[in-house]
Amino acid sequence: MKNEFNFLIVILLLIVPVKAQSSETNLTGNLSADSKILFEENNFESLPQLSFQTENKKSPLLAGILSLVLPGAGEFYVGDYLKTAIFLTIEAAVITTAVIYDNKGNDQTDFFQKYANENWSVVKYAEYLINSHNADPAIIKSNDETLPPWQRVDWSKLNEAEREVPGFSHTLPLHGEQQYYELIGKYYQFTSGWDDYSGGNISDFTPHLLYYAHEHAKADDYYNVAAKAVIGIYVNHFLSVIDAIWSTINYNKSLAVKIRMEEVYFADRMELVPTLKLSFSF
Repeated sequence: MKNEFNFLIVILLLIVPVKAQSSETNLTGNLSADSKILFEENNFESLPQLSFQTENKKSPLLAGILSLVLPGAGEFYVGDYLKTAIFLTIEAAVITTAVIYDNKGNDQTDFFQKYANENWSVVKYAEYLINSHNADPAIIKSNDETLPPWQRVDWSKLNEAEREVPGFSHTLPLHGEQQYYELIGKYYQFTSGWDDYSGGNISDFTPHLLYYAHEHAKADDYYNVAAKAVIGIYVNHFLSVIDAIWSTINYNKSLAVKIRMEEVYFADRMELVPTLKLSFSF
């Protein structure tokens, strides 16, 4: 919506009188006719017009940079405090979400890894390969049960045996690697390593394996939420930059000031009166 206010400012010192030369002009005595004659005899080629730039003009570039650093800062720069609050609130929300769910993912990862270390044994898995697929008994290099299972096997021999078993699609990564914890809860070939496996078909997942897979998936879900929140941070910055630039351009267009000379006709003269025109939109 655009509102225009016209203020007529009569400044006596700036009045430009145009006096009729009565000695050279034949007037009729008719007010309307004489005014026309006087105006036609005084030839005004153009009227002066002045334009002023507002002192509060804002920089779209600066507004964009401010919002790139902190969403809402560019909007604050142009005085749009509602949008400032909106962008800052969104920023706080997505950052908080990212931090909370990343921490949840870390805690859940610690939990399922601890569960795997306590309930899945690479020694038990190696024994299955030796007993069911004639793997080299040297895979198990120590019978010291006080050692962690992953320190009691020869990993290179274990992987070699896995490659020779028909139907096995993976070799077990070293203990502690992300894929180690991924594979033991995902593929049937590792079922025999779970402490509740009592023989039989390894394609039948045990309750401990299923529970572990569920807990592992929960960690992935938490990390996915955190990742989406991080994307939200980038999107919020981008939208704030675009909005700040757009708002600044509109702000600069919202206020215009012009001064022009307006003609005022009298019977024996015409006067040029300075007129201030102030227009703004919102």
